Amino acid sequence: MSIPVFLPWHQEALSDWQRQKSRFAHAWLIHGVAGTGKLEFARAAAASLLCESPQAGQACGHCQACQWVAGGNHPDLKRIRPDSVAQIEGQTDEGEEGDVAGEGEAEGSSASRKKNPSKEIRLEQIRALESWFHLATHRGGWRVVLLYPADALNMIAANALLKILEEPPEHTVFLLVVDAPDRLLPTLVSRCRKLPLPAPGWDAALGWLQQQELADAPAWLAAAGGAPLQALRLSRQQPQPVPAWLEQAIQTLARNQQPDIGQLAEDLDKQPPALWLDTLQRFYIDLMLAAHGQSARYYPSHQAALEGIAGRMPAARLSAALQWLSQQRRVAGHPLNARLWLHTVLQNTLLFSA
Repeated sequence: MSIPVFLPWHQEALSDWQRQKSRFAHAWLIHGVAGTGKLEFARAAAASLLCESPQAGQACGHCQACQWVAGGNHPDLKRIRPDSVAQIEGQTDEGEEGDVAGEGEAEGSSASRKKNPSKEIRLEQIRALESWFHLATHRGGWRVVLLYPADALNMIAANALLKILEEPPEHTVFLLVVDAPDRLLPTLVSRCRKLPLPAPGWDAALGWLQQQELADAPAWLAAAGGAPLQALRLSRQQPQPVPAWLEQAIQTLARNQQPDIGQLAEDLDKQPPALWLDTLQRFYIDLMLAAHGQSARYYPSHQAALEGIAGRMPAARLSAALQWLSQQRRVAGHPLNARLWLHTVLQNTLLFSA
């Protein structure tokens, strides 16, 4: 692992933050557009707070503290995130609550957690911080709690965190990361200082992706709506910016024919619902834009086909379908009958005639 660094488009926000005497406030709420590097900012900020020889407000990358941060084992840094996120990251903090089963936990419960890691930040993860607060910080420095995504806090855990922030422990900084503050308890938001982060412009985002040696970077960036980190993630989840199943559906609809819903369901059945739902939402946003004579935002290479499809659909239906898709996001993680729900979504959004 390497020391976290601030992304180029966050430099101005970083300078503003560093100039504030309140940067050592007990809690910061870091928020902004999804896929633009909020977590990377928080990680780099945590490293800078813990660094023993910061340079221009950033972690030096050479001191013992920086080496511990890079290795994921700094004693004064705690990461609080859902077990499912920790599993995806492939990293766990030794002894961190929620990453391993606690003592006395039933064997069946432990096995179940390994098979189905929680998507929530749970009460026991917040409670596990209490004993840590009583320990002296390393060399009298700061301790940092990095919590993400903050909207994964369940209600009980959120209230437990609120109580901590009402009487915050000394020499401790909480860095909470979330896309939108309105997803959190208002009382929890009121206990934090807000740190909004800007999204990068197209040129800055594209330049960064090209530095990552991402082939066909403009198409990936468009598919991610201009969010560079989301573009990079998409490139690792699917082989091309426009997924093959959507490519086929667009071509079929452009010929005024009906897609094979059974085959599409077969193709999508093993994919995470959030991934293909996002794709359908982007497709419909592009249809809305095409219907109003505007350029596609996500899939510009299919502008002509999108215009043809949108021209055969009433604007009211486009708007209603897009709204309905947004509602489906709420049940995407736990549909009563996953296969039936998948068929229903595809039928309601991809079956229409001239």
